[in-house]
Amino acid sequence: MKDSSIIIVDDNKSILTALELLLCGKCRKVKTLASPNSLLHELGKTNYDLLLLDMNYSAGINTGNEGIYWLKRVLDKYPSLSVIMITAYGGIELAVKAVRMGAADFVTKPWENAKMLQVIESACRVSAGRKRAKGDVSVKSKSADSKDEVFEGESDSWKKVLQIISKVAITDANVLLTGENGTGKEVVAKKIHQLSARKQNSMVMVDMGAIVEGLFESELFGHKKGAFTDAKNDRIGKIEEANEGTLFLDEIGNMPLPMQAKLLTVLQSRTVTRLGENDPRPVNIRLISATNGELPKMVDNGNFREDLLYRINTIHIEIPPLRQRKADIPGFVNYFLLKYTEKYHKTGLTISDSAMELLLSYNWPGNVRELQHAIEKAVILSDQEKIQPADFMFREIESKKSMNQFNGTLEQMEKSLIEEAIMRHQGNMTSVAMQLGITRQTLYNKIKKYDL
Repeated sequence: MKDSSIIIVDDNKSILTALELLLCGKCRKVKTLASPNSLLHELGKTNYDLLLLDMNYSAGINTGNEGIYWLKRVLDKYPSLSVIMITAYGGIELAVKAVRMGAADFVTKPWENAKMLQVIESACRVSAGRKRAKGDVSVKSKSADSKDEVFEGESDSWKKVLQIISKVAITDANVLLTGENGTGKEVVAKKIHQLSARKQNSMVMVDMGAIVEGLFESELFGHKKGAFTDAKNDRIGKIEEANEGTLFLDEIGNMPLPMQAKLLTVLQSRTVTRLGENDPRPVNIRLISATNGELPKMVDNGNFREDLLYRINTIHIEIPPLRQRKADIPGFVNYFLLKYTEKYHKTGLTISDSAMELLLSYNWPGNVRELQHAIEKAVILSDQEKIQPADFMFREIESKKSMNQFNGTLEQMEKSLIEEAIMRHQGNMTSVAMQLGITRQTLYNKIKKYDL
């Protein structure tokens, strides 16, 4: 810890002062920022080992979404950096989500100094280990050398998707990926980039559902110093950052209509104009978009531009849900089992036949992501040589039992599962979404769909 450089971002000056005093003499360097707007610029100048990041910055807003947004941006560019989230007690659920996204840990306000130092020291050790392993201190963006791979699979439906990917990747055609939450749209997008002629350049990913309202334009198009109150430096937007590479817009259905019009202009003119400037800049990007919503229905409802849909939909790839590709489940199980037995130092742990039967019989409403989380939990909970059905959380076992007794349609089954989850968690929608392995927005869409 003594050789570590630490950067702290919090809009509360008292918090910054308290942490500076706590860390004084215990580490090599401490840098404080009252706003995250210049965070990426600062990280680009100095090789930091640890970031302490507050969850909220805007007055009157305590959702924690700002912290999640900046966490994703930081880890996209600097995956070796350890991040500790700072949150009020009421934001613990969101802080847990942040840990799942890649944060090293979280600390609640007010904290105990001894506990804070312990968490910081542990995170610094992790960061140092990552850098030694990689022999590098930073990665500017996720690009063609990403280690994420598309599982080959055994099912016919997945093999068809892989065939389409191989044909489309070598072109520069815009691609729209659709499918339920958790089916692997981001992984497919990475695979397309890795097989393309642009693979030596950056693949820039933007989660449109995570961008704070009011930051869409600056995030995508960039801004000039002085363009608005907090614009203290010129900033390149994600579109420019993806020049000569691939731009991946996840959850594009969340893009506001005014931004849709601006994006359409960029795609038509192949230029981008930063906020506060008048001169357009040429850009050459390959666009991949993804959504778990139904864009044609959004067009009919006036929530999505029809001309933009045509522009992004040159090639449409529908990612099948896991329940339609159950032949792939054993391969996924073995892949995730290897990953998490190594992570949690439980090498040699295997899965029993009865546990595999349980996984094959389950409907997986959260798709591959839910399966991944289920295997991770089972590895953590198991204290035997083989994972048993009891090592999976009761939700999976209970859902299997209810599905065996259910004779309705898939939609009726899904509605029933959501109703059961809402009752179990007494209307706590964050807990319901986490249990079902879907986002809150997807949950709200389904609640509206089923009139719950």
